[in-house]
Amino acid sequence: MKKIVILLVLLCQLVAAQELALVRKDGKFGYISKNGSFAITPKFKTAKNFSEGLAAAEENGKWGFINTTGEWAIPATFSNAKYFNSGICVVEKNGQWMYINSKGETVKTPASDKVFDFESGVAFIRQNEKIGLINPKGQIILEPTYQLIKSFEGNYARVVNKDKWGIIDNTGKVIVEAIYDDIGNYHKNTAWAKKGETFGLVINGKFTALEGVDKIWDFNTQELTYAKKNKKIGFIDLNGNWIIEPKFDKAKAFSNNLAPVSVKGKWGYINRKGEMVVEPTYNDAEIFSADGYAPVKDENWGFINESGKVIIAKKFQITSTGFAIFSKQEKGFVGGVARVKNSIGEWGFLLPDGKLLGDQWFENAELFQK
Repeated sequence: MKKIVILLVLLCQLVAAQELALVRKDGKFGYISKNGSFAITPKFKTAKNFSEGLAAAEENGKWGFINTTGEWAIPATFSNAKYFNSGICVVEKNGQWMYINSKGETVKTPASDKVFDFESGVAFIRQNEKIGLINPKGQIILEPTYQLIKSFEGNYARVVNKDKWGIIDNTGKVIVEAIYDDIGNYHKNTAWAKKGETFGLVINGKFTALEGVDKIWDFNTQELTYAKKNKKIGFIDLNGNWIIEPKFDKAKAFSNNLAPVSVKGKWGYINRKGEMVVEPTYNDAEIFSADGYAPVKDENWGFINESGKVIIAKKFQITSTGFAIFSKQEKGFVGGVARVKNSIGEWGFLLPDGKLLGDQWFENAELFQK
């Protein structure tokens, strides 16, 4: 009996954790699983992506939330609804925006000029044109102090105070003092910054200018970023050292030890030594995903592997469908599938062998989410 209970618990956890993709077929929204079959058959006039195991869906002109089996977890009583983050969601009812928890209970919060979405365990609060932070319990953890707080990237956010930029963490602690004219993301105690007309790096709170540099991009996952000097782009490390001298016309981030670069209008890929390992022959190229594939474009998009071999012919589009909520739109393989659009405007998911997931196309399709 005990073993049966444990198996049932594990099964419930598996169902709750599965990734589903929002799709539209025959004018109705439903959700497919990674095996290509419908986990929730298309039956909603309007619906949104899953987030934290719940998805907003419309029924009879009202919004509620379904779970991953398609059952109503929170009844459809709202005139609008957004997405769960940190266990909290913003909804509208009777003309008022408010917060609810995953049980549908109202969460009381201090007065704010606007109700902001939660992210990284906090939400903005705005009073008298100043921004602060609250936690999921509705408690103020940072009094409204800043002119602006940008969206959190991980546990850090860029802030503006007295027209100067700095960085805070999601407890409201100052990580980089707001004294810069511009600033980048915070990665391993480092951020690029602009002081006057000078670009450099803030490392452990100390600014170091980089001679001749007139633009630096955000650091990604591989402790390198690209920077421009004398109208050419190269790559620097977290200490500001040139790892690859500026010699490219354009570049994108390193991923899987490869980075897309442009030479004379054509894109290829270099390794961390700056050696060209995929010759620049493409009209455009994106970074490699964790799956080891990258989108490349001539007239349309296809995919290559890390050796540069074309594994899926260049005959698709990969741009966003337009109804996603997530600011970072993945272009390429994510978790074993790639979202693409065919020549007649239908959306679907490709597997690395080029086969179509579930052997079906949709009117719209979104990235898989939990």
